[in-house]
Amino acid sequence: MRRPLTKRKCQHCQTFFDPDPRSAGRQHYCATPACRKASKAASQRRWLPQPSTRDSFSGPAHVERVRQWRKANPGYWRHKASRVPDALQEPFTPQEPRAQQLDGGFGQEVLQDAFFMQPTI
Repeated sequence: MRRPLTKRKCQHCQTFFDPDPRSAGRQHYCATPACRKASKAASQRRWLPQPSTRDSFSGPAHVERVRQWRKANPGYWRHKASRVPDALQEPFTPQEPRAQQLDGGFGQEVLQDAFFMQPTI
């Protein structure tokens, strides 16, 4: 059985907060934007100096990989982000309204009128 969540003190702003139950054991910062920014900076400070991550994306193998991708995707950066997406339906074509007769063959009472004229119980 899980133990109840306790409040925790944010490492950046020093205020108490309720951690998310899914990550309560790992959450050390509250959800305010300044604290989230500080959490990201601390994470980067821990991750970057590690020997295994120093040369993660440098070297001739990665340069060649990027060249091949750019060759396969020409003009990728030139696409406009503000382009309106196409509609998922065919465009509407207006049609001429058909003339309808006012005499629809209804009797004195229409169904809706007969419904409202019944007594309530």
